[in-house]
Amino acid sequence: MVDVQTGGRRHDPVLLKEVVELALPAREDGILVDATVGLGGHSEAFLARWPRARVIGIDRDPRALEIARERLAGYADRVRLVEGRHEQLIEILEGEAVDRIDLLLADLGASSMQFDEPERGFSFRAEGPLDMRMGREGSTAADLVNRLEERELARIIRKWGEEPRAGAIARAIVKARVEEPIETTTRLAEVVRSAKRGSREKIDPATLTFQALRIEANEELVGLEQFIRDAVERLEPKGRIAIISFHSLEDRIVKRTFRSLEGECLCPPGMPVCGCGALREIRSVTRRPVEAEGEEVSRNPRSRSAKLRVAEKL
Repeated sequence: MVDVQTGGRRHDPVLLKEVVELALPAREDGILVDATVGLGGHSEAFLARWPRARVIGIDRDPRALEIARERLAGYADRVRLVEGRHEQLIEILEGEAVDRIDLLLADLGASSMQFDEPERGFSFRAEGPLDMRMGREGSTAADLVNRLEERELARIIRKWGEEPRAGAIARAIVKARVEEPIETTTRLAEVVRSAKRGSREKIDPATLTFQALRIEANEELVGLEQFIRDAVERLEPKGRIAIISFHSLEDRIVKRTFRSLEGECLCPPGMPVCGCGALREIRSVTRRPVEAEGEEVSRNPRSRSAKLRVAEKL
C-alpha cells in the first residue's frame, strides 16, 4: 500500500485491519461504496483485498479527492471518485446508474489532512484563517463567530460541543468581536481559553468549541440517520454497512439507528402501539463498538476516539 504523506506527516486510515476483517461485501465482484473516501486508504485496502470489486468513492473535499485519485491510480479501471456529500448517496448512486451495492463504509468527521493543514482552519495548534469547511460551499467558522447572536452561538457550542461553559464562551466571543473581527484560529482559541480560565480539563479548553463550530459549519450530523437508512435500503442481502465515528454525538446516532433497523422499538414507554415503525432489516456484526488497540493509538493518536460499528443486511 502507498504511504501517503501531506504536510510532512504520515496519514494512516483508522482501524484499517478491523475494517477489512469486518466490512465484508455481499459479493467479491460487487460494488463497494467508500462514502467518505478521504485520502483513499480504506478504498486502497478494499481494491487490493477484492481484485474483482469496483469502488465508488465519495468526498466533499476536492483536495482529498485529488490525493485519493493519485493514490488509487493503479486501480483506475475499478474506481469512480465523486465530489459530494455522503448524505447525497441515493442521488450519487442514481447518477452512476447503480441500483444495489455490496458494501458501504463511512469514516465520519474531519480527516487528519484537514487538521494538519493550517490554511484549512480546523486546528487551534497553528495559526490559520478561521475556515473549517470540508468542501467549497457554506459558511466558514469565522462567519459563524462574527455574525451569530450570543444566544445562538451558545446553543451551537452547547449542542455540538457538549461544552458546559457555552454561555460564558459565547459572551466572550461577542465581546471580543466588537473590538476586532475574529478571523484566525489562534485568536478564537485565545478568546475561548480566557472564558474558561481556571478550568482543569485534560484537553485544551478550546477543543469542544472548535468541534462545535466545525460540525455546524459543515452540517456534519444533518441527515446522518437518513444516510444510514438509505445505505441499508440499497445494500444487497448479506451486504454490510460499516460506520466509524469519532465523538459521542455521531456514535449515538449510529447506535440508535442500527438498533431501530434491528427491529428494536424506540418509542417512549407507555405508548399503546409502536409509532416508530421499527422493522428488522439488519443484524449487528459488532455488538459493541470496535476501538483501536495500543499500537495503532501510539502511531496515530487520532484513532484513540474512533469507534467502528458494523451491521449486515438480512
